[in-house]
Amino acid sequence: MSILVDEKTRLVVQGITGRDGSFHAGQMMAYGTRVVAGVTPGKGGSRFDDRVPIFDTVRAAVEETGANASVIYVRAPFAADAILEAADAGIDLVVCISEGIPVRDMVRVMPALAQWGTRLVGPNWPGVIAPGAKVKVGILPASIVEPGSVGVVSRSGTLTYEVVLQLTRAGLGQSTCLGIGGDPVIGTNFIDALRLFEADAETRAIVLIGEIGGTDEEEAARFIREKVTKPVVAFIAGQTAPPGKRMGHAGAIVSGGTGTAAEKIAAFGAVGVPVAKVPSEITSLLRKAAPDLAA
Repeated sequence: MSILVDEKTRLVVQGITGRDGSFHAGQMMAYGTRVVAGVTPGKGGSRFDDRVPIFDTVRAAVEETGANASVIYVRAPFAADAILEAADAGIDLVVCISEGIPVRDMVRVMPALAQWGTRLVGPNWPGVIAPGAKVKVGILPASIVEPGSVGVVSRSGTLTYEVVLQLTRAGLGQSTCLGIGGDPVIGTNFIDALRLFEADAETRAIVLIGEIGGTDEEEAARFIREKVTKPVVAFIAGQTAPPGKRMGHAGAIVSGGTGTAAEKIAAFGAVGVPVAKVPSEITSLLRKAAPDLAA
């Protein structure tokens, strides 16, 4: 098993003829993802890589191919409408890679998604990959993953790659690797991911990668105490950030005396979740927390 994506995922790529969309569509297909359709307005009737039909609208793509998931490589000014179009077409899972989407646009999107019952992951995130199912949606590099039983959820992009590679080199394969994005308004948060990993029989331990800013990590710590039975190991990026400075993601800002690395580390410590001082400590902490994981 895995979370969010599996062998039944039938993917439509919105923006498939653009630079990023075309490159990553090819990468996803090479890994094994079932890319069944692409969408670029005005280019309906053509094909990508001579295999994937391109449609003018997501609704047409869904009706023709049975697509049930979408990944969005659309420029920020149009990305919110692309999310809404996918949801309106009946897509269950919408993955938005696009970065720089205005917060105001996302505030408009979220109530509509709740009404339609569509799950959004992102925006401004690297994607999701399920090594055992050979499915990836997004830009996570397939070469660094290995099938296993460690679930990884992260607010960071490139830090996700670093941690996953270290896990793989240590013989700790992954059930699913998930980036949730670092924007102030996102569709799937730490608690959502933890709930999914807790219910996933294949996942036996969880690595959570947070960062300064906001209160998502503190809320995740409370959820772990109340609802999560599996071992969890954490890392908080930005432990040396100057006070009051925004670091990296739009959501990674400390203000009003909240959101500091020290507060997040203390919150995890209070519920028994070990926190690595540096990313390289994650594998050793994970082995201590879950000694029955594969060597």
